[in-house]
Amino acid sequence: MQRLWRRMALNHFLILGRVGMDLYADPPGTKLEDAGQFMATIGGSAGNIAVALARQGARAALLSCVADDAVGRFCLARLAEFGVDTTHVRTVGGPARNALAVTETRIDDTQVALYRNGAADLCLTEAQVEGVDFASLSALVVTGTALSAMPSRAVTLLAMGAARAAGAIVVLDIDHRPSAWATQEEAARICRAAADNADIVIGNEEEFALLAGDMAGGRLYAQRRAQADAMFTIYKRGAAGAVTFTPDFGFTTGVFPVRAQKPMGAGDGFMGGLLAALAQGATLEAAVQRGAATAAIIVAGVGCAPASPTAAELAAFMARV
Repeated sequence: MQRLWRRMALNHFLILGRVGMDLYADPPGTKLEDAGQFMATIGGSAGNIAVALARQGARAALLSCVADDAVGRFCLARLAEFGVDTTHVRTVGGPARNALAVTETRIDDTQVALYRNGAADLCLTEAQVEGVDFASLSALVVTGTALSAMPSRAVTLLAMGAARAAGAIVVLDIDHRPSAWATQEEAARICRAAADNADIVIGNEEEFALLAGDMAGGRLYAQRRAQADAMFTIYKRGAAGAVTFTPDFGFTTGVFPVRAQKPMGAGDGFMGGLLAALAQGATLEAAVQRGAATAAIIVAGVGCAPASPTAAELAAFMARV
């Protein structure tokens, strides 16, 4: 684990994956079909994780692609406003488009209409990876949807290899979206191979079940992956909290009680809060707690990136609850 603390102290993260536009029916609580107006912000797992890290004081950069249109420019502008480095974000022309999610700030029967044809974020190139100084990074954070199709899959695996060769930690957020994959069998095979080459693997019950092959084996898979050569794994259980496994021990963490306004964004916030805390020298147990608190704040707010707390806001929240 000494390598974990040494690399995390660099406080510099590269997040590989998607960013897009989210449109939330406004005001909060409005159903999509009743909406007369929408609030626009950025979304996408990688974009949200990068924002969460930047908001808590980490250097965060995104490795992705955006469309050469107004939505792509919107994504770049909002990322910059949140303090995310977009040096490694490539603009692509042609028919490629950023994902558009139209959704609600509602906790019950939340509706999401996702438009993701010709996804720009899957247009990653080897040249983008070659332009990264992996030796300067604490970690490369990979979101699993980037593995769902070529050329992004090959480029993502290349980046993972380059990061490990340079000594950076490789973090895999399994981030399984069934609609993104040709088959579940392909998703299981590719994500399992990626997990075998990651230092830290984080996912929920369904995602670890995908890697294990059945629902009953997911938790055991997470434990065995940590006992093999991973630094640690985190098996998230929704409202039941999370179980963290290391090669030597495990522990359970609960959730922070909040009045949730939406179900989205918790996992992205958890990842950002966890890694930012580790970069600031927190113990693993304390870092998982900060990840859980970040997740709670985000689900209680409007939007994902806009609801992401600063380090001061996070500390104040944890002092209150």
